[in-house]
Amino acid sequence: MDIVKLPGEKVLRSLFAMVLVIGLAASPAAQAQTAQQDQSQDQNQTGKSAHPAQAPPAQPSTPQTPSTQPPEVKITPREAEQLFHSVDEILAFDSKQTGLPIRKQVKRRLTSRDEVEAYLGKHMKDSDVKRLQRSELVLKKFGLLPRDFDLEKLLVSLLREQVAGYYDPKTKTVNLLDWVPIEEQEPVMAHELTHALQDQAVGLDKWMKRGEKDLGEMRKDPTPADIENDEMDDTREAVVEGQAETVMLQYELAPVGRSILDSPDMVDAMESQMADGTDDSKVFKDAPIFLRESLTFPYRYGLKFEMKLLEKGGKDKAFADVLANPPHTTRQIMQPESYLAGEQIPPMPVVDFKHDFRDYLKFDIGGMGEFDVAVLIEQYTGKKSSERLYPEWRGGYYYAARPKADAAAPLGLMYVSRWSDAEKAAEFAQIYALSLGKRYKKAEEVGKSSPAAAPTHSKYKIELLQGRHTWNTEEGTVLIEQQGDTVLVTEGLDSPTNETLENELFKK
Repeated sequence: MDIVKLPGEKVLRSLFAMVLVIGLAASPAAQAQTAQQDQSQDQNQTGKSAHPAQAPPAQPSTPQTPSTQPPEVKITPREAEQLFHSVDEILAFDSKQTGLPIRKQVKRRLTSRDEVEAYLGKHMKDSDVKRLQRSELVLKKFGLLPRDFDLEKLLVSLLREQVAGYYDPKTKTVNLLDWVPIEEQEPVMAHELTHALQDQAVGLDKWMKRGEKDLGEMRKDPTPADIENDEMDDTREAVVEGQAETVMLQYELAPVGRSILDSPDMVDAMESQMADGTDDSKVFKDAPIFLRESLTFPYRYGLKFEMKLLEKGGKDKAFADVLANPPHTTRQIMQPESYLAGEQIPPMPVVDFKHDFRDYLKFDIGGMGEFDVAVLIEQYTGKKSSERLYPEWRGGYYYAARPKADAAAPLGLMYVSRWSDAEKAAEFAQIYALSLGKRYKKAEEVGKSSPAAAPTHSKYKIELLQGRHTWNTEEGTVLIEQQGDTVLVTEGLDSPTNETLENELFKK
């Protein structure tokens, strides 16, 4: 995950950010328009004048896959001219909504499906693929991906399925699609042209790179500050995409005289559609929970974050101000009140990696943010349990390694998390223990005759796992130890390393 969090997230999101996820808002906003039209025929006749372009029909904007779609029809030269002309109108609308000035004209280009797929392929750099392959193993270790899952293959399929247009900050060009009807591209343009305004305001490439740091590639061991700031790229992406989603929804609601702040039902419907996918988004709907949550995080939580800023401080706070002072943790995105209050959580102390893992070769390292634990908990005990517990997160990081003496050995893992109090820490320890029965073929707790039980979401009962517990698995020993507000997890590490880590963390 790229949060240094659950690895892989950074690469996934950086690739996915070039397209609009799932078609999203066309349905909710169109439903609002239809309801308004039913109330007043006059409103229907004047709706266009309230908005630079006609609102989209009540159907997903993402094109269907070739297997379910009739032969592809290209838009005509006249339609292309109309589409190009609407760019300036929609850009003016976006500028008014955001308060971000138009500093220069945005270039526009009509692209074919083949050209879009070539663009996506070009951005799948060798370094990104290698990072994905490395991340894939850690994600599987945490149980967030099935052991036989092909992450790269699914990502490519997902990108091709969901493409709906994109803004390229390198060429300063909005790319429009020659196989999608104009009315379906207009809300997408409202989204993508928001990126153009952001680019003109702060320089998107530079602004995003300030948050990028792959701790797994660092020669030096990360400091507590490095761990704390490891989510910055994800939070910046949530700001960028949240702003764009906000403007897109405003664009769709404008013809019926509504705004995003007086339409919470539309926002909820849009958020639900992002979470579940549309009927024709088969690749997305079939993806593991981790991928669905990770890829939609900047859009879903970014939208809610922006709505809270709009509500509390108006468009200056929600757009220009947050670009100048972006959040740096997923906690601040998921709980905007913590950002608005200027909450400061002390950086979490880290172990002496070089000393403690002297018999191991580093494979990966990263922070585990609030979003990461939310996905972990949801994976094993359900969404309600996750929503109740994840706000109690107060820090975390992981370290993955292989023994120097056996580079082919299963991946070893250390994961440390900090919580608001000892009870919440013990509850998280119990949830993590429940996951073992699902992640390993054999997971027998030392001192108990029965193996670890797989969680039952509908009957999950809150229990606490306190103190020190160990399990024997086919990939070595698993240790889960809760002391105070801290939980230590190790998987597949040798006994001397476990002892060293326990002594350091818990001052034994």
